[in-house]
Amino acid sequence: MTGHSYVVYGPLANGATVMIYEGVPTVPDAGRFWKICQDHGVTIFYTAPTAIRALMKSGEEIPNQYDLSKLRLLGSVGEPINPEAWMWYHRVIGKERLPIVDTWWQTETGSIMMSPLPGATPTKPGSCTQPLPGLFADVVDEMGEPVVGKTAGGYLVITKPWPSMLRTIWGDNERYKKTYYGQFPVRPDGTHLYVAGDSTHRDEDGYYWILGRTDDVLNVSGHRLGTMEVESALVSHPRVAEAAVVGRPHEVKGEAVCAFVICKGVRPTGDEALALIKELREHVAKEIGPIAKPDDIRLADGLPKTRSGKIMRRLLRSIAKGEEITQDVSTLENPGIVAQLAGKA
Repeated sequence: MTGHSYVVYGPLANGATVMIYEGVPTVPDAGRFWKICQDHGVTIFYTAPTAIRALMKSGEEIPNQYDLSKLRLLGSVGEPINPEAWMWYHRVIGKERLPIVDTWWQTETGSIMMSPLPGATPTKPGSCTQPLPGLFADVVDEMGEPVVGKTAGGYLVITKPWPSMLRTIWGDNERYKKTYYGQFPVRPDGTHLYVAGDSTHRDEDGYYWILGRTDDVLNVSGHRLGTMEVESALVSHPRVAEAAVVGRPHEVKGEAVCAFVICKGVRPTGDEALALIKELREHVAKEIGPIAKPDDIRLADGLPKTRSGKIMRRLLRSIAKGEEITQDVSTLENPGIVAQLAGKA
C-alpha cells in the first residue's frame, strides 16, 4: 500500500515524473543506479540502506564515473541506516552538498512519521531526527511509562491519532486492537498508545535513533543488545561492507550473537579469514563492550535478500540455529547464498 501511495499516487498527484527501476543495483555492474540517475536526469533518489551498503562494497570509483549533478535530494527508507552508510551516501553520492532524509514509517502508519525537513532540520548520521509537524511520539519502558532523562531508550510509541493511520484489520478488529494497542495500558487521560514494534533511543536533543524491531533485541547474559548496535559496530570496521546479526539459543548465556559479514573486495579464506574474524570480534568488543562479541562470525559473498533489498532475517535465524531450511526462498534475489551461509557450498 505504501509503495503505491509513495511511489505512484503521491508523486503523480504532485506533478512529479516517476522513474521506477525493477532489478538489482549491481547488474550489469555496481554503477546501475548511477547510470540511471545520469541518463535520465533524476533529481530525487530514494533507496534502502541495504542497497547503499551493497554499493559501498564496490568502492567510490564506480559512482565517481557518473554525472550526478542533477540530484538535489537523497532519501533512505525501510530500515535503520548506520552512520557509516549515511556518511558514504552523503560524501560519495551527495558530494557533501545534498540533504539526506532518513525516513521512519510503516505500512500501518500510511505515511512518513519521522524525518528531517530537507534544508531546515540539522541532521545527524543514523538518526531519523524527530516526528514531523502534527505527529507525536514517545519512548516508554516495559510498563508503558515514559522514559525520562536526557537520553531515553525503550519502546517507540505514537501517542495521538494521525490522518493516515490504519483503522482496523479486515474482519478481525480484536486482533487490530490487541496487536497495535494492547501491549500497554490506557493512560489516565484516556490516551491509547500505538506500539510501533521498534526499539529506539532518544538523545539529549530529542532526536530519535531507531535500533530495530523489538524482537531483534538479544538477551545475552542478562544484557539487552540491539542487533542494529552490533551490525553498526561491525560495519564501522574498514574491511566490512555489510553485516547482519541474529541470535541463537545458548545454554549458558541465554542467547549467543551470530553475525553474517560481507567483506569489501574478495572474501578471505583460510588463515586470513580466521585472522579477520578474530579482529572483528575484538573490534566489536572495543566499540560496544566484551558482552557484545559475536560468538560466531560467518564470512560470505552476500546475504539472503528479497528483490526489494530486504534481508530475510528469519532465514538467518534458522541458519544460525543449524536448522534445515524448509522456508520458501523463491522470493530471494540470490537463493544460492543460503547454502553458502549454511556451510553447504
